[in-house]
Amino acid sequence: MNSISFPKLGIELNLNNVAFQIGDFQVYWYGILIGLGLILAILYAYRNSNRFGVDNDRMFEVIIGGLIGGIVGARLYYVIFSWDMYKDDLLSIFSTRSGGLAIYGGIIGALLVGGLVCKFRKVKLAPMFDLAGLGFLIGQGIGRWGNFFNIEAYGCNTNLPWGMFSPKIQSELYSKMDYLNSIGMSVDPTQPVHPTFLYESIWCLAGFVLLHIYSKRRKFDGEVFLMYLAWYGFERCIVEGLRTDSLMLGPIRVSQLLAGVLVVLAVIAIILIRRKYAGVDHSLLYADSDEWKQWLAKKQESEGKAAPAEKIEQQAVSEDTPVMQENVQLAEQLETVSTDSDEVSTKQENQSNTINESQEEQDDESVN
Repeated sequence: MNSISFPKLGIELNLNNVAFQIGDFQVYWYGILIGLGLILAILYAYRNSNRFGVDNDRMFEVIIGGLIGGIVGARLYYVIFSWDMYKDDLLSIFSTRSGGLAIYGGIIGALLVGGLVCKFRKVKLAPMFDLAGLGFLIGQGIGRWGNFFNIEAYGCNTNLPWGMFSPKIQSELYSKMDYLNSIGMSVDPTQPVHPTFLYESIWCLAGFVLLHIYSKRRKFDGEVFLMYLAWYGFERCIVEGLRTDSLMLGPIRVSQLLAGVLVVLAVIAIILIRRKYAGVDHSLLYADSDEWKQWLAKKQESEGKAAPAEKIEQQAVSEDTPVMQENVQLAEQLETVSTDSDEVSTKQENQSNTINESQEEQDDESVN
């Protein structure tokens, strides 16, 4: 149990990073919140897959591949840039329930493996990445609260009203004062610090709302994903500079550098692609193509989702029910009666013609 407070807000909490325990097995809030974010991201992707031109059946395989790649990538990224923590205890590399996952590593791993599955299963890569970008924002926005329960991912000192303090934070800052001084950070462990996990959570959830709205007016496949890279990278580039637990490569904050590079590349890509297709007067989206519409129509038909007119026609042709059979029999009887009536009328007409002819002959003889 750890205590955490927001002194200027008058809030003090006691946190247990263990949600519940089954025997000796402990389930952490960190894992639960990451799992919740993942589930909501998947549900969003399934609900919107047709709008992006992605088959949700094959998308499931992409998600599984991306999930595996994301977990492995997130852990490898963290371990590589924190090697001193694991070099003497290699088995601890496989313990991830209490933290030690790097978001950028997870994104890279998920995109690499997910992209390979897209190629193998013939899923359009750009529309799938658009969905992935929106899903990442959901997962990151919710998953960051796992850092809150672990009391981690905090920043340097702040006088802002939402500055937070914890004995755990104080102890950790005292233990790495020399390291912080070596990277140019002056920190007072007795004072509140930036809740950087909160900044990122709010930023990602706001980004999800904005990009979801924009996705309905997107210009080309892949644009939403590029916007995700720029949106998240901009925040990460700034907030990473506040953090006291950054993964370092010499004097460089790895995630800050990567975020800055991705922002620049994403913005340049968006501008160049828009210029390239500026004069095009038709939609560039795969979801608007005849190929996707025809494929979707065939899939819906195979799933029994026929159009109402087709269903009515099928019911009209069917004569399996007793009512339909009675109607058919009645129609046949009426047709028979109509035919008999026509035959009688024809016979009467012939007889009348014969009588008239006989009468005319008699009249002629009488005149002669």
